[in-house]
Amino acid sequence: MRASRARLVQSADADRERIERDLHEGVQQHLVALAVNLQLARTLAESDPAATRALLEEMERDVQEALDETAQLAQWIHAPLLEAGGLASALRSAALNAGVPASVEVTVGSDYSPEVARTIYLCWLETLEHESGQSRATVTVREEEEALAFEIAGNPACSVAKLGGLGDRVEALGGRLNIQSEPGRGTHVSGSLPLSRNA
Repeated sequence: MRASRARLVQSADADRERIERDLHEGVQQHLVALAVNLQLARTLAESDPAATRALLEEMERDVQEALDETAQLAQWIHAPLLEAGGLASALRSAALNAGVPASVEVTVGSDYSPEVARTIYLCWLETLEHESGQSRATVTVREEEEALAFEIAGNPACSVAKLGGLGDRVEALGGRLNIQSEPGRGTHVSGSLPLSRNA
């Protein structure tokens, strides 16, 4: 139990470091480039309108990339659709934001705890992170003997170590997680979590 708690702390720390790195290497770099380009656009505005237009188009792309990266980071931090629209909507939205064709099948009610829904959602996000627009991911969630069972499949192989960190979260909630990931065969994640009924 002590080792599992230690792994949960390490996993939370790793997630924070990952978000910090993504902010620094992604969003922050886009914003720095925008600041530099804004100064350049100011000097070009009167002397070279064509170059200014081209620079403004480049800045527009940078802004869109920064917005996309911010939206993806926000999914890891908090998924408002889990509360507002439910698990199925959140899973579909995550696939849409990742630009990955996906099949989402959720045949459960809404009487499960937020921790359970978020755990399934995080497993889905981790799988989607390794997908490309050419592959198709699937997720199925169903109620099964007082538990929420889920299966996730993706084409590229994922990092078992990253998904393993989620295994500690699943275990802490009294569930189980099975991960199979092989190059050429893709990733298959299955598990179940006790169905803690909401009041």
